[in-house]
Amino acid sequence: MPHDPETIRQAARAAVTSVAKQSVRDDQCVVSTGIVDSLSLLNLIVLLERSLRIHIPPEKVQPEDFDSVDIILETLERVAT
Repeated sequence: MPHDPETIRQAARAAVTSVAKQSVRDDQCVVSTGIVDSLSLLNLIVLLERSLRIHIPPEKVQPEDFDSVDIILETLERVAT
């Protein structure tokens, strides 16, 4: 993946904030707590793909892979192309 970790963190933070409609800490769970529901999760993935110009293969991820900004960073490092 061609982006540095800080760029990914900023994009993930912006996407989560946009979808959650509130600011969240990087370690705050948003999927498991219901702040981000399943439909919003799809929007979150699209925002990440567009802002970072990456592809997130749906067969390689689960909802919990997007539970916080910190987890999103780990997920994108693992699966994004």
